[in-house]
Amino acid sequence: MKRRSFLGWALGPAVLSGAGWAGSLGSAGPGAPSGLLDHTLPNGLRVWVSPDRRAPTAVHMLWVRVGSIDEVDGTSGIAHVLEHMMFKGTTRMGPGEFSRRVAAMGGRENAFTSYDYTAYYQQIPARHVADAMALEAERFAHNAWSDDEFRREIEVVKEERRLRTEDNPQALLSEALHATAFVASPYHRPVIGWMDDLDAMTADDVRGFWRQWYVPANAALVVVGDVDPAKVLADAERHYGPLIARPVPARKPRREPEQRGPRRVVVKAVAEQAAVAMAFKVPRLSAFDDSAEARDAVALTVLAAVLDGYAGARLERTLTQGPDRLADRVGASNGLMGRGPQLFVLEGIPAAGKTSEQLEAALLAQVRRVAEEGVSEAELARVKTQWVAAEVYKRDQLMNQASELGRAWALGLPADASVRLIERLRAVSAQQVREVAARYFGEDGQTTAVLVPQRGTPRPRPAVPMGRH
Repeated sequence: MKRRSFLGWALGPAVLSGAGWAGSLGSAGPGAPSGLLDHTLPNGLRVWVSPDRRAPTAVHMLWVRVGSIDEVDGTSGIAHVLEHMMFKGTTRMGPGEFSRRVAAMGGRENAFTSYDYTAYYQQIPARHVADAMALEAERFAHNAWSDDEFRREIEVVKEERRLRTEDNPQALLSEALHATAFVASPYHRPVIGWMDDLDAMTADDVRGFWRQWYVPANAALVVVGDVDPAKVLADAERHYGPLIARPVPARKPRREPEQRGPRRVVVKAVAEQAAVAMAFKVPRLSAFDDSAEARDAVALTVLAAVLDGYAGARLERTLTQGPDRLADRVGASNGLMGRGPQLFVLEGIPAAGKTSEQLEAALLAQVRRVAEEGVSEAELARVKTQWVAAEVYKRDQLMNQASELGRAWALGLPADASVRLIERLRAVSAQQVREVAARYFGEDGQTTAVLVPQRGTPRPRPAVPMGRH
């Protein structure tokens, strides 16, 4: 249970791991990156270009607002399978040719799928941005591959599920936690998909999903690097502009009903240590307004940072140190924002001689301690200082800049979302942190997953080669 940054929403998606902002869509915002170009092509495709001329390189990303949240029962994992198939050819390029052409440019490329979106990227010399556009626009509009190619690749995806989930006891625990916490929300299903659905999936299922969701108005181009925004826009109009405009499919709400009592699930798996994870339903940050939900979402994220946002934070200091320590590892994280409902998660691995029940009680006790005693101004200042520092340092990498912009678009946020979020952070008071610690951790909204170790032997290494995609 590796500690996640309390900036997890901005630093990385729930990749095979989660309502627009009022008045923001269509506006970069006052705190957007300097020189940012924000334009929408006539076919609906959004274009964001941010110049950074410190090195002659660029990142070209195409984001599609489709992820596992858009799947329906019986087709779980199809968004991720399509991501794999996007590398398998077009009407003019054979399997693997896309990757070979990017490599010939001196670049590298890959893609990722999350609950909320799918993204494709190339890190290339800046002079090749237009070349990357030509390739990406080609496969977006003309993806094509044989049934035999699909049958080979679906076996790769199934092996990926075995390696990342079925052979990973803590991944199984996380999967069971989400499947138990969510009933109606599509977050109930794993991004990688259920194995039965992968077994039953057909090539035509995947082609249909591509035709349904890969439309220009459901996509955004993000380019960051040593580029001239006007030239990039002209190239985008040339390569992406001809893509045929089609309406984005209507999305049904599939709202999660109120949880009316505690839920508990036990996972038995081959493992060396037990583990426990507790999830609590919390509000998501869906607008930069003055609502209680917006204030509480940010305060909960600060609470997660107080508990587990830095080396020696409260959970680590109180539960993993000393001769009578309760845990080998502990963690806390808050979902903060996404297209679906969010969870605050407390998790840990009991130390030798300690039980999951003891650790569960200790983790909850640390939250109650904040609710009863609050946090000091010095502790709050430390969390805020580290948050701002993380924002500054991450912008040293073009990939981070492009990913931040792409995620903002995919979640319906303005380009300056991280700046606005820091402003909200700075306004969080110790009293607000204390209040959310008291408000959201009752047992009626709690879901607990416990890993019970079983004896066994590791599965033999896979016969199917694992690709990058």
